[in-house]
Amino acid sequence: MNKWDKRFMEMAQVISGWTSCYRKGRAIGCVIVKNKRIMTTGYNGAPAGIKTCRERGECLRDKLGIPSGTHAETCYAIHAEQNAIIQAARLGISIDGATLYCTHQPCSICSKMIINSGIQRVVYREGYPDAFSLDLFKEAGVELEQFPPEEE
Repeated sequence: MNKWDKRFMEMAQVISGWTSCYRKGRAIGCVIVKNKRIMTTGYNGAPAGIKTCRERGECLRDKLGIPSGTHAETCYAIHAEQNAIIQAARLGISIDGATLYCTHQPCSICSKMIINSGIQRVVYREGYPDAFSLDLFKEAGVELEQFPPEEE
C-alpha cells in the first residue's frame, strides 16, 4: 500500500457517511480511481426517486429478518460499488483498468459488475461474508487487497 491508497481509502470512508441506509454498521463508501484521479464515487442508498430507509424510518431487511450477506435484492438501497459503476456509465466515463476503493469487501453481485466493467484492482477495508466473491475475483484475475489496519 502507498500514500495514494491511504488517501483514496480515506475518501471512501468520508463518502460512506453519505449513506441513506438505516441499518447500523452498513455505511459503505466507494471511490473508483484511474491514474490517481477520482472517476466516480458511490455510497449505499436508494435509487433516485425512491424513498430511502431513513425517510421510511425502518430497514426493510431488519423488518423481514434478513441476515447480512443474503438476499441483496430485498433492499431499497443500491450497493456503493454499483452506484459508482452506474455513475461512470451514466456520465460516459471509462473505468476500464481502474482501481476501486471500498470500505467493505464487495459482494458477489458487485464482484461480477466490477469484473465486467474492466476494473483491475480492488482495495477494501472490512471483510464481508461472501467467499464466492473472492473466488470470482481470483478466477477473473482482478487484484484484491485488504487495506492494512496499521496504515489507517
